[in-house]
Amino acid sequence: MSIAALGQQAGPSNAGPSNAGPSNEEHVIRITVNLVQVDAVVTDKKGKPVTDLEAKDFEILQDGKHQKITSFSFVRTQAGPAAPRGSPTPADRNAPLAPPAILKPSQVQRTIAVVIDDLGMSWESMASARQALKRFVDERVQPGDLVAIVRTGAGMGALQSFTTDRRQLYAAVERVKWNPLGRGRISAFGNADDNDPAQAGIEDFRQQVFSVGTLGALNYVISGLRDLPGRKSVVLVSDGMKIFDKDGYSDRVRDALQRLTDLANRAAVVIYTVDARGLPTLSIGASEHVDASRPQAIAERQLDRHKEYFDSQDGLHYLARETGGLFFHDSNDIAGSLGKALEDQQGYYLLGYAPTEATFNKNFHKIQVRLKQPGLQVRSRTGFLGIADSEARPAPHSRQQQLAAALTSPFTSGAVHLRLTTLFSNTPKAGSYVTSLLHINCKDLKFVEQPDGWQMAKVDVLLITSATTANRWIRATKRSPSD
Repeated sequence: MSIAALGQQAGPSNAGPSNAGPSNEEHVIRITVNLVQVDAVVTDKKGKPVTDLEAKDFEILQDGKHQKITSFSFVRTQAGPAAPRGSPTPADRNAPLAPPAILKPSQVQRTIAVVIDDLGMSWESMASARQALKRFVDERVQPGDLVAIVRTGAGMGALQSFTTDRRQLYAAVERVKWNPLGRGRISAFGNADDNDPAQAGIEDFRQQVFSVGTLGALNYVISGLRDLPGRKSVVLVSDGMKIFDKDGYSDRVRDALQRLTDLANRAAVVIYTVDARGLPTLSIGASEHVDASRPQAIAERQLDRHKEYFDSQDGLHYLARETGGLFFHDSNDIAGSLGKALEDQQGYYLLGYAPTEATFNKNFHKIQVRLKQPGLQVRSRTGFLGIADSEARPAPHSRQQQLAAALTSPFTSGAVHLRLTTLFSNTPKAGSYVTSLLHINCKDLKFVEQPDGWQMAKVDVLLITSATTANRWIRATKRSPSD
């Protein structure tokens, strides 16, 4: 069930980094007729952040042409303080956790959405991911962090809102389970039907449909993130995503990737990707049907396995590269990869330039950020579509539009605090049913005095129920590729 309430203001406003310098509004990546802003992370040879550069040390190119830097700043996003001594450790998981303090927007240091691709992970990978998520919550989440743990196959109504409450994060981790209806199987490799030619076309189509489903879930999360101020990050944990099929580019997946990366760049969201398969051996399993009497057949199958593995990493590498993030792979430490993604967000440079009128032709424009100093590395977003933000996503103005925007967002605005308690019941006459109790904190409402002396506040409340979106994607896979 999703609940949307319109309070004194619309749109998420409960999160954003606390940074010295310009206001948070100036830290949001913008693409307007007057300004194009791009963020960049600079590191030295050891991967340590470099924070003392000036505008003269950078160059910006759009479609190969140099642009004059008209605005420049360094935005520092340091992590919050370490967890207080005495907090429950993994060995003391049953100890009660103190309720988290309610953070003000200026106190939020990092906003992180960890997206578990249960539509595309094997049973083996999911088991490792669950353990890594528990370590991540225990060791990496700091008091100044807003964190959400989201499953791509959970549907709109099951998205976990951003929270500072470890108890809610532990509950979200418990809901992370292998999805037998997804494209992931028991094992990431070594399935007996991998080399069945009769199933190749159906399997390709199935992979494409579920990959687009994963990207659709990411699109939904980033759409909710874009109205939050400052730098945000999404960490996608998956078994991979192919861009190419047996006939070349998969237009279905490629188009979805381009739309997603453009949305992420406009929302100032950096995407980090983690290959949940770790460091695989890529060896042939005993259950696989391979003619052991033919060494050539074994060698060919081994080559196919390696090609399949590297091809499946194309989508993850693309998402990270196009949004200025990092792709973590060939490592069995998923929790360590999540930690490295957080460490990468200590600060960034924000550079802006004035675009020409020809920029807004609805074509894709390539951006390059270069450094004049040798020995340093820079990562930034690689481009954008030539559409101004006001045209790409008009701001909701009417009350109905604001309610619709709040309803489709997986995140709370923070303007009105809600609490929902759902009670399950069963009676011989009515059968099974649920009773939902909605608590609204009236201190957050704006009351207006009436002529008779009474105080009145007007509140619009919308409630919807949503079926799991994975069911729709599963039904789609039952069609033939020609459909």
